[in-house]
Amino acid sequence: MFLLKLLSRNAFRHTLRTLLTILGITVAILAFGLLQTVVSAWYAGANASSSTRLISRNAISLVFSLPISYRDRIRSIEGVAAVSYANWFGGVYITEKNFFPSFAIEPKSYLELYPEYVLTPDEKRAFFLDRKGCVIGRKLAERFDWKVGDTIPLKGTVFPGTWEFVVRGIYSGAEKSTDESQFFFQWEYLNESLKKTVARRANQIGVYIIGLKNPQNAAEVSLAIDSTFKNSLAETLTETEKAFQLSFVSMTEAIVVAIRIVSFVVIIIIMVVVANTMAMTARERIGEYAIFKAMGFQSHHIAGMVFGESLFIAGTGGCIGILLTFPVASKFGEVMGNYFPVFQVDRSTIYMDLLFCLIVGIIAGIFPTWRAVRIKIADGLRRIG
Repeated sequence: MFLLKLLSRNAFRHTLRTLLTILGITVAILAFGLLQTVVSAWYAGANASSSTRLISRNAISLVFSLPISYRDRIRSIEGVAAVSYANWFGGVYITEKNFFPSFAIEPKSYLELYPEYVLTPDEKRAFFLDRKGCVIGRKLAERFDWKVGDTIPLKGTVFPGTWEFVVRGIYSGAEKSTDESQFFFQWEYLNESLKKTVARRANQIGVYIIGLKNPQNAAEVSLAIDSTFKNSLAETLTETEKAFQLSFVSMTEAIVVAIRIVSFVVIIIIMVVVANTMAMTARERIGEYAIFKAMGFQSHHIAGMVFGESLFIAGTGGCIGILLTFPVASKFGEVMGNYFPVFQVDRSTIYMDLLFCLIVGIIAGIFPTWRAVRIKIADGLRRIG
């Protein structure tokens, strides 16, 4: 307790300088935490993927579809526990700015494969029985103030026209990492409409979702599925759900790398600032360190004071920055919810913040400590007065 009091008094001997340094560290740690959270949000879909699911799509591109007739053949492959399917719908609500992920799905099998989407039994039953029914995420419902029973018109982008849906359920995520901003409706409703309007696009799906009996057999099952449809008019590419999600992230890998670089540059800059502050402090107190030595204090006592002050300043600014990261990230997530449906500060980010505070404090104190320890008593006393 006495040591902490001594360090705080030494640190705030030049109050304005110390406060500005702490402010700089706070801003740096806050910026680093937010940037790392953005990177985590970028990978949220991949990190939330299940090892028990495979995704099978057209081998040429995701743009091309697969026949619905593949479903039974995939289900018969050894190692497959369940099969469902989905189409990307790409609808918008009123205007293009009101965009959100929307999918046409086979309700029963899809929800069985995705237990992280939590609905009540009554909501599931209502969704299954209503061909025009839909279920939406909690965040999506809050965004547009939608309630169960509301009729929602969507303008199709991939499938042109105005489509009306009735909200039959609002799902919540079983985990914090679950995306609660999605929109699901019955694939049969889409398919029936296509049969009447664009028959050649009917009976086609975007991706198959395959549930595995044993996740360790993912590679073998993937190979078996792709071999089954080799040399067909629509060959398949089957991969784990995580690999499927990462394929989208890889398209923007350069942006992610740039964000990471900027976050580390911020830490390096504030490290230089703290080092400069500690160098000025040590230079001003050379006389004091000489007096301490004359009184019998050893080099490790002097080093402890300098390092302790550096760690105190870095730690104070870092703790404030970490505490501010949570409310700022929460607000940022609300504003950028359209782009980052899952935006939360990971525990690993906090650990990295603490680690960098420690590194900044240690590195910033190395040169001032070396200078204070090596000063001769006569040279130090000569600077007094």
